[in-house]
Amino acid sequence: MGLKKRSGSYVKFFAYLIIIVLMNMAATTLFFRWDLTKNKVFSISEASQQVVSTLSEPLTINVFFTSNVPAPYNNVEQYLRDLLKEYSIYANQYFNYRFYNVSAEEGDIEKEAKKNQELANSYGIYPVQIQTVEKDKVKFQKVYMGLVMIHGDILERLPTITSTEGLEYQLTTGIRKLNNKVGALLGLPGKIRIRLFQSSSLEEVAPFMRLDRLSEIPGELKKIVEELNKKSFGKLEFEYLNPTEDPGLKKESEKYNILKLEWPAFPDKNIQPGNGSIGLVMEYKDRIVEIPLVNVLQLPIIGTQYQMVNLNKMDEIINENLESLIDINQELGYLADHGTLKFARPSPMDPTGRAGGPLTNFQKLASQNYTIKEVALKEGTIPEGFQCLVIARPTEAFTDYELFQIDQFLMRGNSLALFVDAFKEVMPSQNMPQQYGQGPQYIPIDTGLSRLLEHYGIRMKKSYVLDESCFRQAMPKQLGGGERAIYFAPL
Repeated sequence: MGLKKRSGSYVKFFAYLIIIVLMNMAATTLFFRWDLTKNKVFSISEASQQVVSTLSEPLTINVFFTSNVPAPYNNVEQYLRDLLKEYSIYANQYFNYRFYNVSAEEGDIEKEAKKNQELANSYGIYPVQIQTVEKDKVKFQKVYMGLVMIHGDILERLPTITSTEGLEYQLTTGIRKLNNKVGALLGLPGKIRIRLFQSSSLEEVAPFMRLDRLSEIPGELKKIVEELNKKSFGKLEFEYLNPTEDPGLKKESEKYNILKLEWPAFPDKNIQPGNGSIGLVMEYKDRIVEIPLVNVLQLPIIGTQYQMVNLNKMDEIINENLESLIDINQELGYLADHGTLKFARPSPMDPTGRAGGPLTNFQKLASQNYTIKEVALKEGTIPEGFQCLVIARPTEAFTDYELFQIDQFLMRGNSLALFVDAFKEVMPSQNMPQQYGQGPQYIPIDTGLSRLLEHYGIRMKKSYVLDESCFRQAMPKQLGGGERAIYFAPL
């Protein structure tokens, strides 16, 4: 009996062993993943899965990250590795990625790391400076934290990745943009004209305007367009036009709103009074983009100053405007009438947007992923083609028919982004001493949008917020001294 029991145990042991071996063999060929988290934090979205699974051309992502970076940046690289691995699971055979070693070993840069750093710089990815605290000492360290996506000869960069927040969205948006751009360029029936208007008469006065590199612009722009043309499937066409030699071009430059400069005579320099034009125009069919190359600044005391565009940034500027011309992005509607905030034309000389209007930052961010289409509701209906309409601070009343048009836009399954003020703020005049220290006046605004919003369960009250923990003004002794709370001035 004991022998039979032992033999039965051996049979079970070997049977279990065979089952385990077979399961391991099956596991090597049959792979599946199951994300048990509530919000699926370890899985990419369906939109990301679809983008990488439908690639029709090879896409390569090159990542340049310095290893062993301090907190809070130390988890970004690992998160990016996990994220790209997740992409590769759902992607087809055209998706590839690679991490490059750009770190120095014990203070010395190895040949491989130096070569990879040069490669990163060639893609427009440069080291950024981060601050660290070690043993109560503040140190600064330069690190690489960026990637480049390559689709054919077209690039899309994420030059600085300092946070994991929104990283999947940035990657998926970049991949989709590359895919759309390749398809749009290949499908263009004609060429995109890039025309430089630059009067040769400007070269004589350029040194006195501190525009020393003005004469280099035609040659540099031609080289830049030739390089971009290689990456754009030969769809770009460059042309240099000189209004000084061809007076007929002056009317054409005025049509494009090209900057025109005039100067008086300089007898001591033997320079006669004259004028000249300079500007860059990108044109495709009926779409036109004018890019200023010289900015005129009126500074107090100093007077008129001239600033030339950074030629090292012109490839990026041309590429960004190229995307807007061929409509590779989804369209975003913006209401342009009814007293809404107005867009200001962005300037290449002012990348921060400080000199622009109140919508400059919004315009800069939205233009990265959307083509903004201005809508004039007073002139007709809301056109088809976009899924969201932005209405920013309207001040004029909407008619019943216009409210009906907005409601019908929503009923078609579209979205409406409203930024509505209940009051118009009027600040006291600084020229009237009796109004010194008074708060602003608030004039109610009635556009009629409240009736539409109430239909969707949103009620906007005529009220405003004051801050109890506000700025306190020290009163002079002749007015009793002490402090006075300025409730409309929050800290």
